[in-house]
Amino acid sequence: MDTYLETERLALRRFTADDADLLIELDSDPAVMRYLTGGNPTAPEIVRERHLPNILAGYEKWGGDLGLFAAHEKDSGAFIGWFILRPEPEGPLDEVELGYRLRQAAWGRGYATEGSRALLGKAFTELDVRMVWAETMSVNHGSRNIMKKLDMTLVDAIPTPSDMEMIEGSEHGGVRYEITKEQWEQ
Repeated sequence: MDTYLETERLALRRFTADDADLLIELDSDPAVMRYLTGGNPTAPEIVRERHLPNILAGYEKWGGDLGLFAAHEKDSGAFIGWFILRPEPEGPLDEVELGYRLRQAAWGRGYATEGSRALLGKAFTELDVRMVWAETMSVNHGSRNIMKKLDMTLVDAIPTPSDMEMIEGSEHGGVRYEITKEQWEQ
């Protein structure tokens, strides 16, 4: 495995063209997709023809340093989901998004916090990142709690995108959290 980052319990690696089934399985769980699509699965052809090619193109665009990374348990090798550390498509490379999507079996085990904390460290010490941001729905208390554990600051309320208005809780909009390198160093 071409390891991008390791934590005590996790190994993150770049996705390959052979990983479509992992993404399809992850996105087919209604609970995983609850705050993204209202629980509707991502069609396999969209994963194969759009999502995975975009992930792979991101590695080329950002020299393999930024993008979406498959997460595996180090002990078992099991795929538990993915983490993201990347800029907006045309955004500055020193402002990146942090996020994750984990299988239900990995929920409540501290993996989201562990992986995110390690990515913050890599961003601020190796990748010359100035600021990391994360967004979620206001009602997604699990993700909001992780952002707080990472010492990220709630900076803004954001409107619900029109393609997410059918999701339970969408009337409450979303939230944006940020942390700067200076805040992280304290």
